[in-house]
Amino acid sequence: MNFEPSPRSAELGARVDDFMARHVFPVEHLYREQVHGQGPQARYRTPPILQSLKARARAEGLWNLFLPGEHGAGLSNLDYAPLAESMGRVLWASEVFNCSAPDTGNMEVLAQYGTPAQQARWLRPLLDGSIRSSFSMTEPEVASSDATNIRCEIRRDGDDYVINGRKWFTSGAINEDCKILIVMGLTDPDHPDVHKRQSMILVPRETPGVRIVRDMQVFGYDDAPVGHPEIIYENVRVPASNMILGEGRGFEIAQGRLGPGRIHHCMRLVGCAQRALEMMCRRATLREAFGRPLSEHGSVREEIARAFCEIEQARMLTLRAADKMDREGNKLARDLIGAAKIVVPAMAGRVIDAAIQVFGGAGVSQDTFLAEAYTYARFMRMGDGPDQVHLAALGKALVRRHGAEPKPQTAAAAPRPRSDAALFRW
Repeated sequence: MNFEPSPRSAELGARVDDFMARHVFPVEHLYREQVHGQGPQARYRTPPILQSLKARARAEGLWNLFLPGEHGAGLSNLDYAPLAESMGRVLWASEVFNCSAPDTGNMEVLAQYGTPAQQARWLRPLLDGSIRSSFSMTEPEVASSDATNIRCEIRRDGDDYVINGRKWFTSGAINEDCKILIVMGLTDPDHPDVHKRQSMILVPRETPGVRIVRDMQVFGYDDAPVGHPEIIYENVRVPASNMILGEGRGFEIAQGRLGPGRIHHCMRLVGCAQRALEMMCRRATLREAFGRPLSEHGSVREEIARAFCEIEQARMLTLRAADKMDREGNKLARDLIGAAKIVVPAMAGRVIDAAIQVFGGAGVSQDTFLAEAYTYARFMRMGDGPDQVHLAALGKALVRRHGAEPKPQTAAAAPRPRSDAALFRW
């Protein structure tokens, strides 16, 4: 099994690395200064430096690299992996290349399931980077880790659908460039198959009845200029032609959307962790405590070595999942996708935490990317499905695959063989 990048991936990866080094890393602080310096009324406006970088990246052909097929760069998941890892070293850098969530997942949905009219109206401007989008699924009143709990109502009314419900952590919806939301809700609450009760529909953000209540903070960060707002949909009316794929297809679309999205997050988190490790190594050589550099203390060396091991393991798992997605499809790769989603955010959290410890007070301050990266890693243990959901699904699949076959019923008088005999040497 060869995980070496293809010539096309290697060439693009080198160009992304060069772009990051020349244009992105030098302006990390400027980006944050512009976000906070725009004032309370403009905090959710994309800062000028990011707009400038996007134009430059597009001019250099480093654009829509995540999307296979005719709409994107034509890379496989495996080819895209090292590029996403490079982008992940700066938390907002994916947007520079038009490769940021939730736009990536929404573009994949529209490219795979959208009608020609939906693609013309929404996919084209998203591909151009002239607008942004959001995905509205999670609800505050129910445990949305089980999406069958979702209660937002999508009701047919003549040539329209009417939407009523409350969502939160609708990432990106508060940004001024967000023009379209993909909303998941109930169209047939009484369908005997609980996975065919839900649908997804396109809702322009400026539709009457779409009301942003507040932005949700994550460990104190409001994540401007993107944001994760709480939204009320009150008698929101959109044309029936805005339905994606058809009524009752919401879960089907979600699985098509979330598989690549989960792997993209894992790729970016590997990049976060790798940067944290490199920063930890450099800090350990430059800082002294108790008469010698931190790098000469055994406990620090152990943390560095352990971080390297964990990153390499997580990277290989992610690459293997991406490779299987390419060769066999997302459905057959779901066990590896789930395993990566379990392993990588937890790994990144541990590695970034170790780096914070070596940096001391600076590690929890705004002077490095570590505190914000730690928040991202911790949040992603819930985003796109919490650990417990992936663990349960993966465990169930493994038991079904490797567990004992059910035994036929035998007569009461017949002796019962040891059902676990095959597990022992005797």
